[in-house]
Amino acid sequence: MKKIPMRMCIVTRERLPKMELIRVVKTDDGVIVDETGKVNGHGVYLKRDASVIELAKKRKTLNHALECDIDESIYEELISKIK
Repeated sequence: MKKIPMRMCIVTRERLPKMELIRVVKTDDGVIVDETGKVNGHGVYLKRDASVIELAKKRKTLNHALECDIDESIYEELISKIK
């Protein structure tokens, strides 16, 4: 039986299968939304839910987790990717 890779959403703290989450990565070039899940850099996961992304924006969860300022466009891109 094959194991399903589980990751934790940094907002809800739920452990979910990787496919139910979206990854945001801090690279040398800046912060990007990683659809492949394979981009090198410090990555964090968010549940694929608009309310979770809005909560992350309100609480500045990504700013704290990635230790940098997150541009508004990242949140817009996250919302567009989950729809």
